[in-house]
Amino acid sequence: MLHQTTLTLPARGPGLHEFTEQLAALVSRSRVRTGMAHVFCQHTSASLVIMENADPSARRDLEAWLERLVPPDDSHFTHTLEGPDDMPSHIKMALTRTSETIPIGEGRLLLGTWQGVFLWEHRAAPHARRIVVTIIGEGPA
Repeated sequence: MLHQTTLTLPARGPGLHEFTEQLAALVSRSRVRTGMAHVFCQHTSASLVIMENADPSARRDLEAWLERLVPPDDSHFTHTLEGPDDMPSHIKMALTRTSETIPIGEGRLLLGTWQGVFLWEHRAAPHARRIVVTIIGEGPA
């Protein structure tokens, strides 16, 4: 079985935006019992990450660390057409990931107890981000 859909996720500004429940609902509707969910972000200034979803301080620490690593006010950047966060957002995307592959078992995502799937928006302005989800596997016997 093969299912593919595109989610449009609102990102109201920089940071981690969880969409685990939306992804789990797609897996459930696909009727795939055993397989894989491949999740791909179609943007060069946002990324994906599987991260702890229980304690928000873990996400804040990760966001703060990357912000210190790639600050928006670095005078060495020349790609600033869309503002001071333009090039930093591309670098942050390149240092993280644009896709995740998650196993499916018994019709559900096999994430760990504290794992969630997040869109990581790197731009300051609000955006609508497209996430392509491809679900591959075997259905009910």
